[in-house]
Amino acid sequence: MNATGQSAVFGRRKEPHTVIIARGNEIRHFTIRPWLAAFIGSALAAIAIGYLMATSYLVLRDDLIGATTARQARMQQAYEDRISALRAQVDRITSRQLLDQQLMETKVSELLERQSQLSQRHGRLGPLLERAESEVGAAPAEDPAAVAKPDKRAEVTGSIQVPARNYAVASLSADLGAGDTRPFSLWSTRSDPLPNDSAADRADKLFVSINQSLKSIESDQLTRISTLADNAYKSADAITQALEAAGLPVDSDFGKGDSDVGGPLIPLDSSMMFDSKVKELDEALDALDHLKKEARQLPLTNPAPGHSVTSPFGVRTDPILGTAALHSGMDFRAPIGMAAKVTAPGTVTKAGWNGGYGRMVEVDHGNGFATRYGHLSEIDVTVGEKLDAGAVIGKTGSSGRSTGPHLHYEVRHNGEAIDPLRFLTVGRKVAQYL
Repeated sequence: MNATGQSAVFGRRKEPHTVIIARGNEIRHFTIRPWLAAFIGSALAAIAIGYLMATSYLVLRDDLIGATTARQARMQQAYEDRISALRAQVDRITSRQLLDQQLMETKVSELLERQSQLSQRHGRLGPLLERAESEVGAAPAEDPAAVAKPDKRAEVTGSIQVPARNYAVASLSADLGAGDTRPFSLWSTRSDPLPNDSAADRADKLFVSINQSLKSIESDQLTRISTLADNAYKSADAITQALEAAGLPVDSDFGKGDSDVGGPLIPLDSSMMFDSKVKELDEALDALDHLKKEARQLPLTNPAPGHSVTSPFGVRTDPILGTAALHSGMDFRAPIGMAAKVTAPGTVTKAGWNGGYGRMVEVDHGNGFATRYGHLSEIDVTVGEKLDAGAVIGKTGSSGRSTGPHLHYEVRHNGEAIDPLRFLTVGRKVAQYL
C-alpha cells in the first residue's frame, strides 16, 4: 500500500482544501470540502443575479410602466375612434333617413293636395258635365283616342274615380310589404343600408306611379271637357247651318273660329288650363242652349208624322173650281178625329170658325212666326192659352172648304205664308241635336 495515500484505481486523490487561521498563539483550521465550495459559489451567484435583476427592474420599471400605459392609451384611443366612427355612421344614417322621411311626407302631402284638387274639380264638373250630356246628347265625339281607351276609370262624365285621401299612404304601405310597414327605421340594428335604399326606391316608384295616375285623370278630364266643348260647337254649327240654309233667321255668336287674334305667349299651369277649358265648355253650352231655344221656338216638327202629303205648298189646281190657285199650306191625309198637335210652343191667337179654313186654330210662336191648323172637326183650346210643343189643339176633320178629311197646315212669318216643307226639312236635320 502506498504511503502517500495515492489510489491505485483513481490515481492521485485531491486533498480537500484546509483553511488555517492564526491569531497570535491561537491557530485554527477548518477543511472546505468541494461540495460545500460549490454550494457557496452557487449561492453567491444566485445572490448576484438576483441583485442584478432587482437593480435592472428598479432601473427599467418606469420605462415598462410608461410603455404599458402608452399601449393602454393607444388601445383606448382606438376604441374611442371606433365608437366615434360608429356614432358618425349612425348620425349619417339617421340624418339620411330623416331627410328621406321628410321627402316622403312632402310627396305624400303633394299627392293629397292634388287629389283634393281633383275632388274639387270633380265637384265643379259634376253639374257641368250633366248639363253637357243633356245638351250635347247623341252628338258623336269623333275622338279616336277616347274611343280607343276602354278604361272606364278614365271616363270623366259622371264616373271619375277620384282616389281617396289616404290612397297614397295606404298604397305605399302595401307596396313596401306587410313586414316593413315603417317607412324608415331610425334605429335599425342592421348595418347594411341596402334594405332602406330598396324601400326608398320602391316608394319613389310608387310616387311616380301615383303621380302618373293623377296626371292621367287630369288629362282625361281636360280631354273630355275639350271633347264636349267641341261637340257643343259642332251641334251649334250644324243647327246654324241648317237654319241658314233654309233661310230661317238665327241669332248666334259663338266667338269660335275667329282668325283675327293675337297676343304674347304666356304658358298656362294645370289649374289655369282647367279653368280655361271649363270656361270654354260653359260658353259652348250657353251658346248651344241659346241656339236650341231659338230653334225650338220655330215650327220644325211634323204636325202629322207618318201621314202622307196630299197637296204641297204652291200653285195648284183648285180642287173645287178646277182653276189654278195658290195653296198657302200643306195638306196631310188624316182621318176624322185624329189628334192635331201644335208644332212649336206658343200662344193661341185664333180658335174658331174662319171662312174656308173651317174650324181653325192659329198659334203665335214669337219672332213673327205663326202656324195655322185648318178643317178641324173639334177645337180643344181657347184664345190666349199658352201651349207647349206637341200639345193637342183639336181633332182633324173636313170642316170648311174641303173635299175630305185632312189636316191643313200653314207656316206664316209676319203674316206671309212660307212653304212648311222648308221647316220640316230643317227639323229632320236638327232633330238629333234638339
